[in-house]
Amino acid sequence: MDEKEKNIEETNSVENQEIEKKQEEIVNETEVENKETVEEKVNVEETAVVETAVVEETVVVEETVVETKKEPSVLVEEEEFDWDNYEKEQDGYSAEERNKYENLYGGTLSTINENEVVDGTVLGLTSREVVVNIGYKSEGIVSLNEFRYNPELKVGDTVEVFVESQEDRNGQLVLSHKKARALRSWDRVNDSLEKEEIIKGFIKCRTKGGMIVDVFGIEAFLPGSQIDVKPIRDYDIYVGKTMEFKVVKINHEFKNVVVSHKALIEAELEQQKKEIIAKLEKGQVLEGTVKNITSYGVFIDLGGVDGLIHITDLSWGRVSHPEEIVELDQKLNVVILDFDDAKKRIALGLKQLTPHPWDSLDANMKVGDRIKGKVVVLADYGAFIEIASGVEGLIHVSEMSWSQHLRSAQEFLKVGDEVDAEILTLDREERKMSLGIKQLKPDPWIEVENKYAISSKHEALVRNFTNFGVFVELEEGVDGLIHISDLSWTKKIKHPAEFTVIGEKIEVVVLEIDKDNRRLSLGHKQLEENPWDVFESIFTIGSIHEGTITNKIEKGVLVALPYGVEGFAGLKHINKEDGGIAKVDDKLNFKVMEFSKTAKRIILSHTKTYEIEKKSEPRKETAKSKKVNLNIEKTTLGDITDLAALKEKLEGGK
Repeated sequence: MDEKEKNIEETNSVENQEIEKKQEEIVNETEVENKETVEEKVNVEETAVVETAVVEETVVVEETVVETKKEPSVLVEEEEFDWDNYEKEQDGYSAEERNKYENLYGGTLSTINENEVVDGTVLGLTSREVVVNIGYKSEGIVSLNEFRYNPELKVGDTVEVFVESQEDRNGQLVLSHKKARALRSWDRVNDSLEKEEIIKGFIKCRTKGGMIVDVFGIEAFLPGSQIDVKPIRDYDIYVGKTMEFKVVKINHEFKNVVVSHKALIEAELEQQKKEIIAKLEKGQVLEGTVKNITSYGVFIDLGGVDGLIHITDLSWGRVSHPEEIVELDQKLNVVILDFDDAKKRIALGLKQLTPHPWDSLDANMKVGDRIKGKVVVLADYGAFIEIASGVEGLIHVSEMSWSQHLRSAQEFLKVGDEVDAEILTLDREERKMSLGIKQLKPDPWIEVENKYAISSKHEALVRNFTNFGVFVELEEGVDGLIHISDLSWTKKIKHPAEFTVIGEKIEVVVLEIDKDNRRLSLGHKQLEENPWDVFESIFTIGSIHEGTITNKIEKGVLVALPYGVEGFAGLKHINKEDGGIAKVDDKLNFKVMEFSKTAKRIILSHTKTYEIEKKSEPRKETAKSKKVNLNIEKTTLGDITDLAALKEKLEGGK
């Protein structure tokens, strides 16, 4: 036997001695422990001994690992040692019995595969980890952070985990709850939507318009309007909370999920609403809490059902905004004004709990009394004056001034003004009052005949135009009309805007007074004599005068003649001697063909000034007409400053 074989035998001898020593210890322990425990410990101790022997053999022999691994086969091949009998002697089980119990024990262990999602049971919780049993030979550890969406996690709960590895380098089963949720999340979300299930979610953070919720590992959107049935003023109080939700919408294309917490409580609230509304009665007084304030009213929570106090039912006085009367979360007593069973709408009132101010109005107040008040509302048609809180009167715009011009109330008053007024009408039953402020001044029409006598001259202010004339104001409350025909003796005015402008002062003469209808007929041209009396002697038929064409119209042209008078020449009467046609701004001689003092019309012709009349001889001028024409020709326009002087010269030539 060489030295190598001698070393092997020595090693086997040492190994056998160790085994015998361990067997004696195990036998002593089996007297106390049950058979299953013995079997497990024997296996453990045998494995430890074998591993120790192999290590010692490797150290002594210093051969390759391959040679060391062959050592157990050398031991098995030795016929001197009967392992079956040895095992039976140690635990009292035969090989068949051992196989039977091994199979039974193996059946208690699950067969798992890596990258598989399985259900496990929470065995323990620490500050950082969760111990999970999935029926494998060892438990797995999952980080507690993966369960932060479920702060109520406890021992015994069933959780889903993803098997990342059956054994890491430390021999530990590696599990992940987060990955398991991600793999199953979309199936669960779709099932929840289809079955309308209630699910739990963890609110991670705020976002525009709502919150981000972790549902089965998916980030879902919770709109702000779906958090609760009442408006939410502070979203931050929900961050970090776990709440119940319903999946209300899924966008598969963009992988978007929308959840709602409000949907869970709406059904319950609907039932509560029915029960509450069934017990309501008009006039019933209830206590409620201010839930929301809008510009048009206040929503009151009556304990599961909402009612609305319209802004007009908050106070007997004027209210610009409900915030002047109530504030959020304030508790109020309200009275039920009306309700709708079908629409579940409840109209509430607050002011109805106090007496109406009209009921306490001074009983001695009567029409004709003068009162003081404050302007609270302005409209084009008038102003509302608050006499006392909840008691108002209307001053119509027509009662603000004696003026007949229809103007808006804003021209006379503004909100907040303190005014004196006279009571014109008073209806306590209808709770209405009309007021006037012009009545505090005397009516100017009482003395109008004395102050504005016929033919008297006055200065007036142009207020407005119409197609037929100009409305002017002589003083506040005294208006008159200048008809378009009374504006000028000589000009043909199509619209008053050609003659004057609004806001300008104009001299007028009183032509007529209608006191009953409060009207004055005025004139402007009457300030001067009628020049047509003079023109009749100047623009005699057949006389020739120089004129300038000012405008061309459909049937002819308008011609400006001396003394500011205007004439008309037809199209066939503006042909020039050279064959051309006269045009605007041409200065030509015109012959008077027709003169009408009544119609204030002069018909002219340029053609007749040079055309030789063949059929008859020219009419001979009388000595008188020659003398008149001679006087006019010798007198230039600059020499005559007014019509009176012209008339005097004409009369002197007779």
